[in-house]
Amino acid sequence: MDRTFRTRSRRFALVAVASAAALIVTGCSSDSGGKKAEEDTGNVSAGKADTPRMKVAMITHAASGDTFWDTIRKGAEAAAAKDNVELVYSSSPDSAKQANLVQNAIDQKVDGIAVTLAKPDAMKSTVAKAEKAGIPVVGFNGGVDDWKEQGLLEYFGQDEYVAGEAFGRKLNELGAKNNICVIQEQGHVALEARCAGVKKTFKGKTTNLYVNGTNMPSVKSTITAKLKQDSSIDYVVTLGAPFAMTAVQSLGDAGSKAKLATFDLNKDLIGAIEDGDIQFAVDQQPYLQGYLSVDSLWLYKTNGNFSGGGQEPVLTGPAFVDKSNVETIAKFAAKGTR
Repeated sequence: MDRTFRTRSRRFALVAVASAAALIVTGCSSDSGGKKAEEDTGNVSAGKADTPRMKVAMITHAASGDTFWDTIRKGAEAAAAKDNVELVYSSSPDSAKQANLVQNAIDQKVDGIAVTLAKPDAMKSTVAKAEKAGIPVVGFNGGVDDWKEQGLLEYFGQDEYVAGEAFGRKLNELGAKNNICVIQEQGHVALEARCAGVKKTFKGKTTNLYVNGTNMPSVKSTITAKLKQDSSIDYVVTLGAPFAMTAVQSLGDAGSKAKLATFDLNKDLIGAIEDGDIQFAVDQQPYLQGYLSVDSLWLYKTNGNFSGGGQEPVLTGPAFVDKSNVETIAKFAAKGTR
């Protein structure tokens, strides 16, 4: 199993490197060829596309108040502004309602759909309707194991199981022995995969703790109660920045000496890493996920391009942020883009 995932990781990394190299090549120009290239592509490289207006629907499983999705949306809006795209953003953590939002986009005859597959089975039939209607669909953030089966053109995000494995190894390096992995939405495939990955490589004990992610007071009290119940817990693992910040309070309320680490970032969490309240975070670059999802649909519409050849995802993470590199990330987080 480990060898399989290492092979996948290397293959995915090559895809990401190849994509980055392609961007570098297209961004470079010589004195003799640069201007001609701009003219031939409608001045796209000048900063804004001179192409017909298109409409893209971005539909996520975001819950109200989760700042992670604000960062994704900022990336999507930046790409839309550059590409002359009308972006229609909508979300619901309820998979049935999210599927209805996809149907709404189909009914509006949008030019492209970017969607998360947090609960892929619930989305399958509606995604198929979009594809049957001739609407290109790309996936991002949730559904790394399902996007290709459902016929999506591309996928942008993090392999959550691989990220979880890396997280578990990091905990081993730090000498952790007993952690709780806090899942804010039971059945969410990406969140479950993160904790499964942690459990796979972590040499100590991992216990999943399910909380109601739409009710922060409940999240706080549930974590506090668990810490009081088991004083041997030495690490709390959360799966999102807002839940990490709430867990900081839980540690104080419980009088626990456990340390805290998390997946994902926001501005407040950067400060908590700087202050030592949080040991490290895994960054999957949500701004990049939003940006690439919209930009990819524009590229497909205007030039028939699709990254990964329809065979491999384009990975945006994982990367660790801790005290050794947090200062570099902080200036971007202050703008709400990391």
